[in-house]
Amino acid sequence: MMSAAVPQTDDVAATMAALGRRARAAASILAHTATDKKDAALRAAAQAIDIRRGDILAANALDIEEAKKGGMSAAFLDRLTLNDDRLDGIIAALRTVADLPDPVGTVIANWQRPNGLDISRVRTPLGVIGVIFESRPNVTADAGALCLKAGNAVILRGGSDSFHSSRAIHACLVEGLKAGGLPEDAIQIVPTTDRAAVGEMLKGLNGNIDVIVPRGGKGLVGRVQSEARVPVFAHLEGLVHVYVDKSADLDLAVRVIANAKMRRTGICGAAETLLIHTDAVATHLKPIVDALIEKGCEIRGDEAVRAVVAAKPATEDDWRTEYEDAIISVKVVTDVAEAIAHIEHYSSHHTEAVIAEDPAVVEKFFNQIDSAILMHNASTQFADGGEFGFGGEIGIATGKMHARGPVGVEQLTSFKYLVRGNGQTRP
Repeated sequence: MMSAAVPQTDDVAATMAALGRRARAAASILAHTATDKKDAALRAAAQAIDIRRGDILAANALDIEEAKKGGMSAAFLDRLTLNDDRLDGIIAALRTVADLPDPVGTVIANWQRPNGLDISRVRTPLGVIGVIFESRPNVTADAGALCLKAGNAVILRGGSDSFHSSRAIHACLVEGLKAGGLPEDAIQIVPTTDRAAVGEMLKGLNGNIDVIVPRGGKGLVGRVQSEARVPVFAHLEGLVHVYVDKSADLDLAVRVIANAKMRRTGICGAAETLLIHTDAVATHLKPIVDALIEKGCEIRGDEAVRAVVAAKPATEDDWRTEYEDAIISVKVVTDVAEAIAHIEHYSSHHTEAVIAEDPAVVEKFFNQIDSAILMHNASTQFADGGEFGFGGEIGIATGKMHARGPVGVEQLTSFKYLVRGNGQTRP
C-alpha cells in the first residue's frame, strides 16, 4: 500500500484552501444531482469496500500497531479496530443510505394564503460540510455517504490515530463517485495529520465550509465550539444515565442494563451512571450488579449501594465522568424526581433511559428531562443513527439548534421557500 504524501505545515493553509474550493464546486453539482446517480455511487462504494477488504484491514493494522505503541486504552482500541464483521456493517450502512428516500426537494409543508399565494417549504442541501472526528474509521464511510445522499460535499478530517484506515475507506468512496459519474471532490479527506488543518477548517476555508460537525472527546468539541467561525453541530460526550424505578421488571432491568453498559463500553451510548429507586434496592440492586460484575464491570457506588453490594466508593468526579470503559457509577435515589434532578445536573444531554412499568413515572421522565434521546425499557446502545433507521450517522447532536440527536440525511439539509402567484401585488 502506497503511503500518502503529507504536506508540511507551511503548505497546510494552501492545501486546505484548495480542498475548500474544490468542495464548493462539487457541491454546486451535487445540489442538482439526480437521486439514482447518488445511489449508484453509494452502492459502487459499498462494493469497492467489499472487494478491498484486505487493503482496508492492512491499513487498520498499521493504525492499531501505532495505537498500541502509544499505550492507548482498550476502549480506544475497540473504537479504532476494524474486522470483517465491522466492514460488513459499513457496507450494509452504505447500501441502507442508498435505499433511503432522497431528502432534497422534499416538500416539508405547503399552504395557501387568502390572496392566492401558494407557499411551499422545500428541503435543500446545506452545501459543504466539514467533519472532524477521532478514532472511529467507520465515520469516514458514514459521513461521506450521508452527506452525499443529502446533496452535500464533505471534507473529512479524521484523527491521526485512524489516518491509514480512513484513507483506505475514502479511496473506496472515491471509486464509488467515479462509477456514479459524480465529481471526485464530493468527498475529500484531509491529506495531513497536522493539527493546523483543523484550524483552517474552523476558519471556514474562505467561506467554503457551511457547517462543521465535530465527533470526539471534550477537547476536540471544546476547541471546535470556541474557535469555529461557521455553525457547529456539536456532538458532546455521552454521559448516559439509566434510572431503575421501583416498578421495574427485574429480569428486563438486568438484561437491558447489562447490555447498555457492557455491549460496547467505548461508544457514546454506553451507560455510565445507574440510578436506582430506594424501594428497589432490596430486590433489584444485587441481581443487576452481579450481572455487570460477571461481564467484567467495576462498580463504584454511594454509601447506600455499598451497604448492599461490594463496590468502590463513588466520588463527585464519578457522577461527571464518561468512563468509556467497563466501569459504572451507582447511586440510590428516593424517587423519580430525585433521579431527574441528578440527571439534569450532571447529564451531557445525550441519552437517558428509564426502566419502569409505571406509565406515570415514564411520562414524568420523558417530559422533564431535556436530553436529545430518551428511552423506556430499552438499552441505551440503541442511541445510533443506524438503529434509528437513518442508515448511519455523523454523530449525536446534543445542542438544540437545527439538528438534535442522530444526524442523518434529513438533518444535513436546510430549506427554502417557494412562493407561487398569479400576479399578486402587495397593497
